[in-house]
Amino acid sequence: MHLDHPHPGPAALSADAHRPDGTRRALRIGLGGPVGSGKTATVAALCRALRDQLSLAVVTNDIYTREDAEFLLREAVLPPERISAVETGACPHTAIRDDISANLEAVEDLEDAVGPLDLILVESGGDNLTATFSKGLVDAQIFVIDVAGGDDIPRKGGPGVTTADLLVVNKTDLAPYVGSDLARMAADAKAQRAELPVVFQTLRGGTGVTEVAAWVRGRLRAWTA
Repeated sequence: MHLDHPHPGPAALSADAHRPDGTRRALRIGLGGPVGSGKTATVAALCRALRDQLSLAVVTNDIYTREDAEFLLREAVLPPERISAVETGACPHTAIRDDISANLEAVEDLEDAVGPLDLILVESGGDNLTATFSKGLVDAQIFVIDVAGGDDIPRKGGPGVTTADLLVVNKTDLAPYVGSDLARMAADAKAQRAELPVVFQTLRGGTGVTEVAAWVRGRLRAWTA
C-alpha cells in the first residue's frame, strides 16, 4: 500500500553532486530505523531489485560487529568488494549524524575501489525514532518501522518518522497476528508527514520492495538530471 504523494524534485537534493576530481559521485541514500524493523532485509531486497540496472554498493553500521554486512555477504546480494562495514563503537546515530567521518571514509573508499557508482546505500545500526542522517553523509533518507513494533509508532512521531524522505512500514503480513491496524497507521503517518511519501510493504511474497525500488529510481533520475 502506497500513500501516493509527489516525489521531491532535484532542488530537494544536495547540490554537491561531484567528487574532488570533478566526476559525478554516487547518490547516497541512508536507511535508518529501530532494531528489528527490517532495514537489512530491505537493503538486501533493494540490491536484488537494482543490481542488474545500476552500479551500487552498501555501507552497513553495527556497534561492535559486522553482522549486517555478513548477512548481505551470505545472501550474495552484491560482490564482496561492494559491501563495507563500519563498527561504530557507540550509539548508531553518532556515526550517521554527529561524527560521520568513518561512514564518509567508507563511502569514498568504495567509490575509489569499485566506482564509478550510481548509488550507495548506507544502513544505520538499529536506533530509536530520533535517528536521522547528516546531510553531509547522505542525499536522502529512508526510515523503516514495522507493524510488530505497535501501530502507534507513526502517531508517536519523532524525527525519523516525520522528516525522512520516505517512511517504510514493514512486515505488513504480521498485522493480523500482532493486532496492528494498518488503516490507523496510514492515517497517523499521513497526519505526521503531510506530503512526504509512505510505503507499506512485506518482503514475504507480493510486490515486496517494488515500490521502494521505484522511489529510489526516482531519486536517482533527479540526481542525474
